[in-house]
Amino acid sequence: MNFQVRAITLDLDDTLWPFAPVGARVEHVLHDWLVAHCPRTAERFPVPEMRRLRETINVEHPHLAHDFSTLRKLTLARAMELAGDDVAQVEPAFEAFFAERNRVQCYPDAIPALERIAARVPVAAVTNGNADLRRIGLNQHFAFQLGAAQHGASKPDPGIYRAACARLGFDPRNVLHVGDDIELDVLGAQRAGLRTCWIHRDDLHGPTPAWPHVHVKPDLAFPTLDALADWLDAHLQDEAACG
Repeated sequence: MNFQVRAITLDLDDTLWPFAPVGARVEHVLHDWLVAHCPRTAERFPVPEMRRLRETINVEHPHLAHDFSTLRKLTLARAMELAGDDVAQVEPAFEAFFAERNRVQCYPDAIPALERIAARVPVAAVTNGNADLRRIGLNQHFAFQLGAAQHGASKPDPGIYRAACARLGFDPRNVLHVGDDIELDVLGAQRAGLRTCWIHRDDLHGPTPAWPHVHVKPDLAFPTLDALADWLDAHLQDEAACG
């Protein structure tokens, strides 16, 4: 590939770690907290009912679609009000949820590859989710984290990628966005002018799915992050030899 990579923007959920195990646990951890501290809310809103209430809150606040944490807090406040519990419990309830949300298990290759990549070029996290790299213990590998809630819009809005590039100090043409989602991480970043790398992890999810777009493709595609780290090592060595 004939392009220069001066920095990388990196998706988090399902790129560094699988989100499904987190999503399966976190609502039950929150419910257990409510049983102990807000029993009326727990009784009125078991996990399925809390999910339905959250969907209602999401519909009522479309302007907050990019801000998962605020929507979660609004859902908790509504549930506590309806159940007759003290809404002052929203923050500690959210803290119980958020602590579990950030208890992730990275893919086996992710941390070693991230260390190699970050030693080569600056890396910025660009995510729609509300993971907190500082809590997870990975922030030392990143120049910064830019979330949709902080930016005010979610991927694939081009503004979030361009804001990350501006903060990194590089033209989008020299920034490689890396992620698992075809629409959010490949097509969205391409529309913003970045180079793109699709991490499809077919070793975990079965054969690589067929690329669904005829006229648009990622610049790079790998099953793992360490394959990207290998490519980056070779690519930058070739640049140095030619320079």
